[in-house]
This record gives sequence, C-alpha cells and structure tokens, in this order.
Amino acid sequence: MDKIAVQVEAMHGNVRPILNEVLHALDKLLEKNMPTTIDLAGLPFAPGELDELEATLGNGELVAQLDALGSSRIRETAYPGVWWIEHRNAHDEVVGRYLEITRIPEILASQDADIRTGRARLGEEFE
Repeated sequence: MDKIAVQVEAMHGNVRPILNEVLHALDKLLEKNMPTTIDLAGLPFAPGELDELEATLGNGELVAQLDALGSSRIRETAYPGVWWIEHRNAHDEVVGRYLEITRIPEILASQDADIRTGRARLGEEFE
C-alpha cells in the first residue's frame, strides 16, 4: 500500500468571529465609551489559530511589562484601541491571555490607593 502524505493545516474557525467581535467592541468603545475584554484562554482554538490571530492583529507602538507575582506583557496591536495582554506565573507559564478593547488597559491605570500612598511618600521626602 502506498503511503499517503498527510498535511495538517490549521482550522480557521475562530479567528474571523473573534475579529468580528473586536470590530463590534471598537464600535462600542467609540460610540458609548464602553471597553470590552475577550478572554482568549477560555476559547477553543484549533492548532495554529491563536498564532494566526496574533499575526493578523500585528504589533503597534506600545509594549509595557509589569512584574508582580509573575509577569504581564501588555502590547498594543497594529489597531489602536486593541491590546493583547498576557499574564504569566512565576514559572513563566501563561495563566491568562486577553484582548482588551479600550483606550488604555485597566492594568496600566494607577489606582487611587496607590496614588495616595505615592503622594504621601513624595510629601514626606520633599516637605
């Protein structure tokens, strides 16, 4: 019996619907100032689909790294307002992966309690 070469290609069933959801989320952001978060880790991707989604969205101008109980990488995609966010634990394993459609990702915004603490510290040093 002749051997039959089998080539496995990525199925692309989830990429287009996710991009469609991103388009609707951008409309919501522009029209109603409502951000949207898409939990990519909770979606059933076929082999290659996550890579295809990441390549399709591309890279923008901003990348931020947060180090607290593991690392978080916040990257603007080639489309302003669409952010690729990935959280890793202390063992460098991915524990969360999101698309955040917003003007600035919530994780980058300073919290009031932190601002108060920083203001107090600055005041102690320079008053």
